Formats: sequence, structure tokens, C-alpha cells
Amino acid sequence: MPEERSNGEDGQTTVVMALFLATFLFGFIAFGIDVGYMFHEKRMAQAAADAAAVAAGEESSTPPTGSFTASQHAAANAMATLNGFNTSAATNPATVTLTIPSGGNYSNSINYVQAVVSQPISTIFMKILHMPSMTISARSVAGVGQNSPTCVCLEGASGMDLNLSNNASYTPSGCGTTVNSTSSNAVGVVGSATLGGGSLGIVSTTWTEGSNVNNGGSITVPANKIVTGLSSSCGPALPAAPTYNSSKCTADPLTNYGNGGSSYSVGPGSNYSNTQGGTLVCYNSLTVGSNSDTVNLNAGTYVINGGELHFESGTSTGGNGVFFYLENGASLVIDNGANTNLTAESSGPYAGILVFQDPGDSATVSIQGGASAVFNGAIYASAAGVSLGNGSASIDAAIVAQTLTMTGGTSLNSTPQANMGSMNLSVAKVTE
Repeated sequence: MPEERSNGEDGQTTVVMALFLATFLFGFIAFGIDVGYMFHEKRMAQAAADAAAVAAGEESSTPPTGSFTASQHAAANAMATLNGFNTSAATNPATVTLTIPSGGNYSNSINYVQAVVSQPISTIFMKILHMPSMTISARSVAGVGQNSPTCVCLEGASGMDLNLSNNASYTPSGCGTTVNSTSSNAVGVVGSATLGGGSLGIVSTTWTEGSNVNNGGSITVPANKIVTGLSSSCGPALPAAPTYNSSKCTADPLTNYGNGGSSYSVGPGSNYSNTQGGTLVCYNSLTVGSNSDTVNLNAGTYVINGGELHFESGTSTGGNGVFFYLENGASLVIDNGANTNLTAESSGPYAGILVFQDPGDSATVSIQGGASAVFNGAIYASAAGVSLGNGSASIDAAIVAQTLTMTGGTSLNSTPQANMGSMNLSVAKVTE
């Protein structure tokens, strides 16, 4: 009889152990499945956090302040939702928190945004063990947008838009350069040339400094302000062309002033000029000075219809409140040794613009070595190239053109102009 009871107890123990092992195995399998699922969701959350940080960075204010706008939060939430973490779900919505980085390489830097995406995720089997959900989260850091005022906008869609060589120096002050070219050689700096400024933005995704800056060339733009892959190209809005009567355009007045050494004025109200509408004159060509002439340009609008606007060597020229419109193939040429000091109009449709070449004209704007051209205003030659060089020259101007070529010791200094707009440096790049 005792042996029979022992056999019964052994059978009961076996059943209990089997049930225990089955329960343990089921729990282990359930835990493994849920852990694998949570790892998958963690990876998805990381993608959502990366997208949210990038979106917030691209919507950032100027300059960065460390606080985040409603549009930044909206952009971050939208990108998290697109990546599977719905911030407006009726139950268990995801949350996106934007702050400046709280740790890592960019801790407390207002130039970066930290996005943390979190959401309660329902478990599959662990509900049985009274764990219906687990909260996962992921963190990402991206640079915030920093809009840089534009001094030079180069609109060529391909090839080398900016070419600096042979000791040329371009040093914009408080602004930067935007290059629309998609080519891998969009910007070249060689032969001890220097490119400076507050920013350099290039539409190309394949341009690299290592391949395009050599033979003593250098770029002094801060590394974090050199951005490739710009999502939008530059292209300031162009003003309307001035209205004028071409039949009243006059011949070049220089022929009336001998062989040099004269002092005289040209433009609205001057001799040998037909003034239209009070402040507009039209010349078929305009050669400003010759052989040590001193020329004053009266304030107003100058239309050059078909010929050259030519500032000759040895001439001293000044003018305040002037605007030049070049059309029908007209071009701007400033000779070696010309001394030109011009200031744009301060109000009206051409405020801040000195030279506007018709967008249909591609004649090169040429400013040659030895010239001292102080332009308090911008050159708009959106269909043309601008060439500066062949000798030491100092030019101060903002530029809109297809290309800019500088060589031979030329120095270009630029300051922000109201009409030039700004470049968005917030092309998204996750940094942590």
C-alpha cells in the first residue's frame, strides 16, 4: 500500500513540474517575442526621432534662441507621425519633445535641437503577465537652421559657378555665398586664393572641399557653415525694368569733353543728355571719363541701350543715388586703374541695386585689375558671368550672376543688401 501511494505522488509531481515548465517556457517565449518586437519599435522610434529633429531644425528661427516655435513643433510632430508614431492618435498617442541637447557633444548648444520621441507600445503576450504595454523612446540631435544673409548668389545650374585663383580673395562681411550648381566642381579655390564669409551653401550633393580646394587655396568659412545639398537654390526677386523712350536715347557724351583732364557731370539734368520723367536718362553707350577726367554721376536712373557702360582707366568717378539698367546686349566694363565710387538709391523700386542687367542678356560683366570699385549696392546680372581680375583690384559689391570668376590678386568685399535675401543653412543633418 505505501508503494502505491508513492507512485501516485510521483505522478502528481511530474504533472506539476510539467505545468510549471510549460508555464515558464511560455513566459520565456512570450518575453522573447515581446522583446524582439520592442527592439523593432525602438528602431522605428529612432527613425522617427531623426526625422523630427531634422524637421525642427529646418523650421528654425534666425538666429537660434534655444526656444522652439509652433511651426517647429508642428513639423516635428508631422514627421514622427509619418514614421509611424502618431502624435494625435486617440489612444496612446506618441509625444515629441523638443529641447536644446541635454547631453552629448552638443550639450546646451542653442545651435542644435534635441528631439525625443516616446510612446506606450502594446505587448503581444506579456499582457498575460500583467504587462499590457511598454514605453519606448528615442533621442536624436540635429543642427538648427541658421539663415545667413546672402552677398553673392550664383545661379548657374551646372559647372563651376565660383572660381577663385591666383591670390584672389573674396571676404564677405556678415553674409555668405550661395551656389546653385549641382556639379561636383561647383566651387573651386586654388592658387593661394581665399574664400571667406559667414557661410557657403551649395546645391550640389557631390561637392567636397578636399577635391576642389588645393594648390594653396583656402576656405575660411566655419566648417559648420559649409552646407552642401541645399534644398532650395538662390534667386532674388528681380525688379521691373524702367520705362523709357528709346527714341530719346543719346550718343555717348564723352565725345564732347576733349582728350582728358576735364571735370564734368553726366546723367539727369546734365549737358548732352535727354532727361525723361525727371530722373531718367538713356544712352546708347556711356563711357565715363578718359585720361584723368573727373566725372560726377547725377542721381537718377541710367538706361544703357545696346552699348557699353564703360569706366575708363585713370578716371575718378563718383555718384550717389544712381541706378544703371543695361539691356539689348549692353554690358558693364570697369578698366584697370579706374577709380569708381558709387552708391545706389536708398528708396524706391531700385533701392540697394546699382547695376541691373536685363535677365535676357548674357554679356559678361568685367571689372579688371587695378580698379578701385566701391559699390554701395548690388550687381544683378542673373543671365551673365562676372569676371574680376588680372591685377590687384579692390571691389565692394553684392552680386547676382550665373558665375563669378576671380583671379590675379583681385579682392572682393561684400556686405548684406536688403534685396538679396538669405540662405537657409538648415539642410538636415543628424549629428547625434
